[in-house]
Amino acid sequence: MPLLLLVAFTANAQRNSAAETVKTKEEVKVSKKTKVLYGTASYYAEKFNGRQTANGDTYDSNKPTAACNVLPLGTWIRVTNLQNKHSVIVRVNDRLHPKMKRLVDLSRSSAKQLGYTAMGLTEVKVEVMGVKKPGEAAMTVYK
Repeated sequence: MPLLLLVAFTANAQRNSAAETVKTKEEVKVSKKTKVLYGTASYYAEKFNGRQTANGDTYDSNKPTAACNVLPLGTWIRVTNLQNKHSVIVRVNDRLHPKMKRLVDLSRSSAKQLGYTAMGLTEVKVEVMGVKKPGEAAMTVYK
């Protein structure tokens, strides 16, 4: 009888080990997916035009840029206005004030493309695209 118990225990251990291996592979697949964040977006005031950003660039309200505290500087992101589904691709080149609870602060031209300059704030979805500049096809504004 003890031998039968040992065989059953060994078989269960092998099954559990195989299940753990599969789980590990699934976790790797999940980590390769696009990171998506949801939150509130605002846009820069005109007084910041011409000032230096956190990465050393000069802020230009006509360029597709953003400030964000949770993503690395130089990251390209697709920001989608959840109300009208318009989206734009911008590069993170600045930081928000540490106490600000907003997810992203866009340049005025980017906010205009998303259609929320009259409101000042909007709820957005932010998709991380990486540190490489996206191709021309990806740079178009999506509606």
